[in-house]
Amino acid sequence: MRSPGAQRRLGNLLGGEHLPIQVEIYAAEGVAIGVVARSGHLREALEAGGPLRIEDATWHSLLEEPARPAGEILLPPDDIHLATADEVDDIPVHAQWHDIAIEVGPYRVTGQMPTMPGFDPGRALARPTGEFVQLRDASIGLLSEASAGGLTRHMALVNRYVVDRVEADLMLGFFFPGAVMVHTGGQEPADAGAPAPTPAAPPAPPAASPQPAT
Repeated sequence: MRSPGAQRRLGNLLGGEHLPIQVEIYAAEGVAIGVVARSGHLREALEAGGPLRIEDATWHSLLEEPARPAGEILLPPDDIHLATADEVDDIPVHAQWHDIAIEVGPYRVTGQMPTMPGFDPGRALARPTGEFVQLRDASIGLLSEASAGGLTRHMALVNRYVVDRVEADLMLGFFFPGAVMVHTGGQEPADAGAPAPTPAAPPAPPAASPQPAT
């Protein structure tokens, strides 16, 4: 007998209403793997303003516990550190890509972040909208097991409001408020091209006092 979630997804598919999205949702205490039964992209589901409903979910705890079926899980966006999906067509085109490393909760994520050509973080008027920042070619691992490598995913969405640390060749403090920013070189900071101030001339030595006549 199919679960209610599976029956609902099957009906949606047969009716041509929705295409479910296979997702991995990374939270503070574990990872939920399942499907989001709605059309569109994962970013749209995350930014919809309500809890993300994950159906036919399996919960993988970060503790020493076996994975367990969880049926249906509801996760508020604020509880989601990062998310991945089996999408391949929601990557920006005509973008410049920058290497970036992010620490968010118990996870470390490396990948590439897009900006539009000519983007200048020191003079940008546009500020990011939404809660999640997209990366491509992401590698996801645990901070406590940095030497073990990580899982490779085509795309990942990172909750920019819960990021703890960012390493990038751009100064992206307005993308990740509250995070520690580490500039890794590459593009210079906005004030790097300013001429260095001219050092002041050293003071002249005091004139010698005349010797009294003898």
